[in-house]
Amino acid sequence: MKPAEINIKFKALQERIAEEFDNERPDIKVLLFLIGVQELGKGPKKFSKRQKEELMHIATCKLFSLIGFYELEGLDQDGWPHWNLVKPIPSYTILEQEMLMKSLIVNYFEELWAVD
Repeated sequence: MKPAEINIKFKALQERIAEEFDNERPDIKVLLFLIGVQELGKGPKKFSKRQKEELMHIATCKLFSLIGFYELEGLDQDGWPHWNLVKPIPSYTILEQEMLMKSLIVNYFEELWAVD
């Protein structure tokens, strides 16, 4: 996808999520948190600050696994997923990082909602 298309789809995703949660448009961090909760698979609940950071890490690993940088190692005794880096992530500019994350987030939700 081109950056303009990514931004259009990302904005539409933000609006859809905002409508579902009756809230303002979520930023990338909030969307990563939501993906982390989805991937953890334990449903919505209260999470500590540390757990929220871990959920965002889970989401990042999940997204980067879609393009071959991580693979799922397995679940720990509490059911939290752990990932292995399988190839180094290239250095990206801030703008490239943002576009890549937006693109991966959009693709994740498009696939998730296609299953529903």
